[in-house]
Amino acid sequence: MSMLSRVASNIYWLGRYLERAENTARIINVNTNLLLDLPKYIKLGWQPLLEITSTSDSFKAMYTEVNELNVSYFLMAEPNNPSSILSSLMAARENARTIREIIPREVWEQINSLYLVAKEQLSQPKNNRHRYDNLNKIIQSNQAITGTLAGSMTHDEGYDFLRMGRNIERADMTTRIIDVRTATLLPNVDQDIAPFETIQWMSVLKSLTGYQMYRRQMRLRINRKDVLSFLLLDEKFPRALKHTLKQVEYCLSDLPNSEQITHELSQLYEELAHAQLKTLKQESLHEFIDDLQLGIHSVHDALSRQYF
Repeated sequence: MSMLSRVASNIYWLGRYLERAENTARIINVNTNLLLDLPKYIKLGWQPLLEITSTSDSFKAMYTEVNELNVSYFLMAEPNNPSSILSSLMAARENARTIREIIPREVWEQINSLYLVAKEQLSQPKNNRHRYDNLNKIIQSNQAITGTLAGSMTHDEGYDFLRMGRNIERADMTTRIIDVRTATLLPNVDQDIAPFETIQWMSVLKSLTGYQMYRRQMRLRINRKDVLSFLLLDEKFPRALKHTLKQVEYCLSDLPNSEQITHELSQLYEELAHAQLKTLKQESLHEFIDDLQLGIHSVHDALSRQYF
């Protein structure tokens, strides 16, 4: 491989940080809408977002109350939260700055502009008046950057590392959302709130921009088994786990010495192939998702050892 390991690492993490910022913006907006759709006696709150982003402990070290204003600010702009949108965009900007000779100039300008706009709009102290619009701008700007990279960057090994970073981050977020949302959103579905179960699964799909594609692909009423099958096993939906893994495998085919990483991917395919999604109860699903996440981390670790 002719590319320096430092450059490969920076491009890979550029893809991850941009994807992380977009994912976090989307789950905040979806959670806001979800709480408006459910009756007030269903107490879902904002704790699940901290669990999805694995930031519960760091949040508790800084805040005493888990509420909308505190959690949304913590996830959007808290400078001491390395996973906040602003921290992710700052890291993406720093990575992009160090590889300006590798990526198209307009992409560097887009990333720099996105960071500066986000810094101005998201850092207002817990001002949520325009939160939905501001987060939508983050999502749209990020997708514009992704489109510009696809249309103007040479599709060489550098672009492969960018795509692998994006897809590893997507795989991680997809499994996190399935795990937390299915466990905590409506933990005890009884007859009174059973009609709202569909809203639960709609929110899972919308958190991954999969609602319309699910309806188009499955042509079925929304239900647990089919949503899990779509988000884990579909090979064509961009945020489905199997699709993200296939994209990583495709990128690896252009790179040397990728045997160990391909082996780690094969282990994940085998787990997915033997999944009994129709019969998986919540506890079994949690263990299954845990195993998948360990597998995703193993793929990331193998990539780091081999190329960075």
